[in-house]
Amino acid sequence: MSGAVTPTYPTDAPASSALFDRARALVPGGVNSPVRAFRQVGGTPRFMVRGEGAYLYDADGRRYVDLVCSWGPLILGHAHPEVVAAVTAAAAQGTSFGAPTPAEVDLAAEIIERTGIDQVRLVNSGTEATMSAIRLARGVTRRSKIIKFSGCYHGHADGLLAAAGSGVATLALPDSPGVPAAATRETIVLPYNDRAAVEAVFAEVGDQIAAIITEAAPGNMGVVPPEPGFNAFLAEIAHRHGALLILDEVMTGFRVARGGWAARSAAAGEPIDADIYTFGKVMGGGLPAAAFGGRAEIMGLLAPAGPVYQAGTLSGNPLACAAGLATLRLCTDEVYARLEETAHVIGGLVSGALHGAGVPHRVQYAGSMFSVFFTDEPVTDYATAKAQDVAAFAAFFHEMLARGVYLPPSSFEAWFVSTAIGDDELDLIAKALPHAAVAARRARSGAIVSKEPAGRESAGRGSAGEGAERKESL
Repeated sequence: MSGAVTPTYPTDAPASSALFDRARALVPGGVNSPVRAFRQVGGTPRFMVRGEGAYLYDADGRRYVDLVCSWGPLILGHAHPEVVAAVTAAAAQGTSFGAPTPAEVDLAAEIIERTGIDQVRLVNSGTEATMSAIRLARGVTRRSKIIKFSGCYHGHADGLLAAAGSGVATLALPDSPGVPAAATRETIVLPYNDRAAVEAVFAEVGDQIAAIITEAAPGNMGVVPPEPGFNAFLAEIAHRHGALLILDEVMTGFRVARGGWAARSAAAGEPIDADIYTFGKVMGGGLPAAAFGGRAEIMGLLAPAGPVYQAGTLSGNPLACAAGLATLRLCTDEVYARLEETAHVIGGLVSGALHGAGVPHRVQYAGSMFSVFFTDEPVTDYATAKAQDVAAFAAFFHEMLARGVYLPPSSFEAWFVSTAIGDDELDLIAKALPHAAVAARRARSGAIVSKEPAGRESAGRGSAGEGAERKESL
């Protein structure tokens, strides 16, 4: 074990608190994306001023091992020298042109080579990618209904902000004020991993369904991997009824494998015959970039080649393309193997500490993405994810924060690792975990139905030991 020193930070964070007070007067809720506000875990959100390698530094001068990694994109850690150099060189040539550039062609070629799709259109965000993919699917099929799954998040386009009503095939109701019922009337929300529900809907309205959209391996209700063969089943039933499958790899694409979850599944003997794929996060290297792509005959319907309109002022921005290319070119098979090893080491440390403290839990993996559920029941869908003990998670989160480890501030989010995490960081995590596990044990409150997600000293590294919970992974 290295000599990593575990800090003990006070609960109050005066500089962050002052910034949060100022922000709340200027920005709704004080943040520009809801989960950052610490609403589920409570307390003052930390305002970050710098990132370097495996660490974030907040306005109070505190340093944290980062297990959020900007919600996935920073697969190489913060301010990686080659990524910074690429962005600096690009910025010196101009920040935006409103015209085609060589960099966007190079980034498209890199994505196509990794995934095997025919063509790709670059956009600015995951929301834009999924919104455009759905429009394209409707244009291809001349149908209007979309199937999505409860707990799968595909951005904040109106038609996707929907929660399931009662009954298998109940049409969705809006899940946010400002979204009219008409916007979600064509969205059907089903329980995740439920083949019978999908079959029932297609039996009833199969000739009206344009597409199924699903996260390739959900990470927005915590990590809940698809059951074996589920994604392939979705492709088969969609095609049988003349619909398309949109595989949302905004989170998993280039994070869990060189070619994303679809490539990982194919290598494991479970190919997924999806029609349209969406990408984001890692492909931008920490700058705003996303994409959607698929077969040439489908993508050929996009303007200006075809009649389905899509456009974006900053799509293919040269700085984002430079950061994305530099990041992807460094993400080799060896990098993915290392990330997965790191994730499983941390997951094992978490499990060992919680098991030692007598705290029911499950650690679930999708490649190097993972999350910890404070429950001893299987987590296979949104309903079972919501049954976890969020009070235990909040206590666990704050104790880790106080000891220099920054976790997602929600129990419904994936944890992310980077190549910058090494032995010192693993030992710091290992030393913090027993204290966090004890805090979680003290906070346990029996059977708790969670809040909805916003839209998360002496111990050394070792195995989880006997009696650790079952770990789900692919």
